[in-house]
Amino acid sequence: MRYLLLFCCASLLAAQGTETKRTAEEYEVHTQAKNFAIGAEFTVHSFSRGEEMYLAKDFLVVEVAIYPAKGETFEIHDSDFTLRINGRQLLYDAPPDLVVAARQHPEWKPPKDGLTAQAGGSIGNAGATIGTAPVNANPFPGSQRPGTPQYPPVDIPRDNPSGIEKEPVDAGELLRQTALVEGPHHAAVSGFLYFPHRGKIGAIKTLELLYRDAVLKLR
Repeated sequence: MRYLLLFCCASLLAAQGTETKRTAEEYEVHTQAKNFAIGAEFTVHSFSRGEEMYLAKDFLVVEVAIYPAKGETFEIHDSDFTLRINGRQLLYDAPPDLVVAARQHPEWKPPKDGLTAQAGGSIGNAGATIGTAPVNANPFPGSQRPGTPQYPPVDIPRDNPSGIEKEPVDAGELLRQTALVEGPHHAAVSGFLYFPHRGKIGAIKTLELLYRDAVLKLR
């Protein structure tokens, strides 16, 4: 029983959707249907969360938000969404796991952050003259010994002053987490939808998202 509860909790955490805006009007395209409002944005091939953005190049990606009427339970199924291209071609939404499986993952390589030593520099006079007073190498705090090479100041990024590299987010996991969550909803919900498509974007003259009695003209 405990393992079943853990599995259910993990499933809920894996499917969170995107951050829903306050109203449907805040999305690029929106409309009011019979018992719900809907907003959408065509992101071409990209899905994101905050500053994290990835591509699903073999899919057309749409972020959609549903706002059910107050006091109503609204049932959402990915299969209810259709994308219509140029008034005739229909595409059906693919489940997130299929998108993850089909997406080509490029190999991630960390940047080479090693400091490069520059050759050449003045060493200065290393000898001392007998009978003269010793030279104070540091006449005041913060001073440098004569002949010490001068290095440029290190720039500290304002957004990451610690300099600690952030652990990269797994694209597949992010895709699952930001996909539209299926099932019953009592409040507004939003997430990404993925429609398989390998054609050229330039060939798309009109693009419409169909959902129940709502039609949103994305392009």
